[in-house]
Amino acid sequence: MRSIKGCTAILQKMLRASKRLGILSLFGRKLSSVCGAGPKVCVVGGGPAGFYTAQHLLKARHDVIVDIYERLPVPFGLVRFGVAPDHPEVKNVINTFTQTAQNERCYFHGNVNVGTDISVKELKESYHAVVLSYGAEGSRSLAVPGEDLAGVFSARDFVGWYNGLPSNKELHPDLNCETVVILGQGNVALDVARVLLSPLDILKKTDITQHALQTLASSRVRRVVMVGRRGPLQIACTIKEVREMINLPATKADVLPADFEGLAKALNDLPRPRKRLTELMMKTLKMDNGEQEGSKQWGFRFLRSPLKVLPGADGKRVAGIRLAVNRLEGSGEGALAKPTGKTEDIECGMVIYSIGYKSLPIDPSVPFDPCRDIVPNNMGRVQGTVGLYCSGWVKRGPTGVIATTMNDSFDTARIILKDLESGTLDLSIHKPGAQEISALLKARGVREVSFSEWEKINCEEVRRGEAVGKPREKLLDVEKMLAAAWS
Repeated sequence: MRSIKGCTAILQKMLRASKRLGILSLFGRKLSSVCGAGPKVCVVGGGPAGFYTAQHLLKARHDVIVDIYERLPVPFGLVRFGVAPDHPEVKNVINTFTQTAQNERCYFHGNVNVGTDISVKELKESYHAVVLSYGAEGSRSLAVPGEDLAGVFSARDFVGWYNGLPSNKELHPDLNCETVVILGQGNVALDVARVLLSPLDILKKTDITQHALQTLASSRVRRVVMVGRRGPLQIACTIKEVREMINLPATKADVLPADFEGLAKALNDLPRPRKRLTELMMKTLKMDNGEQEGSKQWGFRFLRSPLKVLPGADGKRVAGIRLAVNRLEGSGEGALAKPTGKTEDIECGMVIYSIGYKSLPIDPSVPFDPCRDIVPNNMGRVQGTVGLYCSGWVKRGPTGVIATTMNDSFDTARIILKDLESGTLDLSIHKPGAQEISALLKARGVREVSFSEWEKINCEEVRRGEAVGKPREKLLDVEKMLAAAWS
């Protein structure tokens, strides 16, 4: 028995070593390809949807091989670039994703831009199933006059700036203003408000980028107003986010009593989560936060929609925003905002619109719904093409939290497994998998980043963070990431 355990341990070490060296593992991919015994699945996108899809497939079938292709040299998508820096507990899911990536039948291929470096058609020719899990890289347009003025940003770009997304490193927001207006009242809007108003001592202990920290250190922002087109009963954030705003040191809530008139009678008929959230917001009306010196303000403005971003005297930079005053038709989640004809102006030096992300087309061969900004699908099966699937935001739209994406991705994985078992996906057809794709990429001058090479990047970021007392200091340039990966 001891010798069997010893051999097993040696074999596991060999498997891990072969994977670290980036070899087409004799014990993993190559053996499976020769025997033709197991399905090869390709996942496009190394964020939560991609990793959760891979995780479920690997657990359900012990002969499946999963290759994850990611545009950036680093994995984890919005867990790395979208989660607020002061929410490290949410990022613990990275540990689960790392275990998935280190599975002997899972391979990470970073620095590969599907749709540019390799086509979806080529992936379909090399894999039994291709899963599109590339998320929502775009932002919905504000679509009002003045949105191109300096000082107007999408929340996606602003979050990417303080979280170290390479494409946002040159954003350079000017925080030399008293008031910031955020259009939107979801969790992302509250994340942005909290980062703008948080004491530096809190942020210094997070993985927020150093250049963002320096900008926030000289910020003059004292007031953040979050605007929503509907009322308190339709607000999109969670109770946790509102509680964090209430408990933010040296800040006080700025909520209008008129917005909550008559709501006390409606509380008993509300679902419990909505009731608790509304009660919490109503409590802020009774709180005496005091007029302590240096205190900052945050607040909600309900029943307001943007009409125009107002320029300053130079005509180039934002100086305010004009809002339509709305009324509600209907009640509950289905209530509709209708303009009353009245308007209201708020002076501000920055406008951040947090009105939703959107997916973008990835490849001309893949159908895309430009109205819903998703890949049209039936339970994850992409319409009109066998062997092509989708999961996450590109499947259902940018809604929900990480747990929502997990369940959605598991659903897509179950559909793939069902198609494998039914013969819809023909395993008798030989598919070369990553062996063919890697050869094509090499011929095109594209060098992949393996998961073990990402771990080099990770070590370098942790080392830089330790030097300044933070959990990590992210590399902001793809070139620097690649240099660390291939060092």
